[in-house]
Amino acid sequence: MSPSVNRIVTHPGGSHKDEVLAICILAARHGAPIERRDPTPEDLLDPHVAVVDVGGSHDPALNNFDHHHFPREHPPTCSLSLLLDAMGLYEHAKMFCDWLEPAEWFDSRGPTKTARHLGVPRRAISQLHSPIDHTLLGRFAASSTVQPGQPLYAFMQFVGEDLLEYLRVVQERIDHVTERHERWSVGEAQAIFLPRGPDETDSPSNAVGAFIRAQGLEATVAAIVYPDRRGEGYGIARYEDHPRLDFSRVEGEPDVHFAHKSGFMCKTTATDPERLKQLIAGAWT
Repeated sequence: MSPSVNRIVTHPGGSHKDEVLAICILAARHGAPIERRDPTPEDLLDPHVAVVDVGGSHDPALNNFDHHHFPREHPPTCSLSLLLDAMGLYEHAKMFCDWLEPAEWFDSRGPTKTARHLGVPRRAISQLHSPIDHTLLGRFAASSTVQPGQPLYAFMQFVGEDLLEYLRVVQERIDHVTERHERWSVGEAQAIFLPRGPDETDSPSNAVGAFIRAQGLEATVAAIVYPDRRGEGYGIARYEDHPRLDFSRVEGEPDVHFAHKSGFMCKTTATDPERLKQLIAGAWT
């Protein structure tokens, strides 16, 4: 991608989530005005003009991000996918933004095939549609231009900034856990332990979860052990609701000061790894 974009062009008419999110990222990065019209040949050849979801060209060097000319058998792709790929963020986003794959399918295959791919009823697609989606997409579709300083532009910048920041923080958390974690075998259970440190992440359980996904350990790990942000001990939780762990079984232990009634986690004042392993073993059913 060119480091300087001074204009963003996308198609007029109805708007969809994929190009609006792509434009949110471009607005956050470059602060350029948005024009909703068909691009000119000059636009497509100017790397300082980002042409999104229109124009029949995918050329990141020229900041052209359209997928509509791809053949029918091409894997589900959208303009947001193309932009993220050009920024080197696509694989990361595909792993940690669960909404990205449905957005790709919806834009390139439509709602019925998307529902079939996800294994849900067709109506579920509209049931998950938020009034926030309706307002943002509708207001954007009703605008011929969106200029920096306008409320809609500011909101779009917020969305782009938060998405980019989320991806940055996820990577930071993965690196943090990669450097410091221990992998435990507790009977039949596999657990990831994150010891407490002076530079503790602000969301240690989320950090461990991101590490597990990044390492492809989802089918292996049953429990995560992480520093309790509200005390000196640790939280212990089942990973992805592992069916063999029920931490309500250890609520009577003297060093367990909280165990959720549903059994998905507990909090303990224990800090010794062997004691933490005992609590995991006690929760195994």
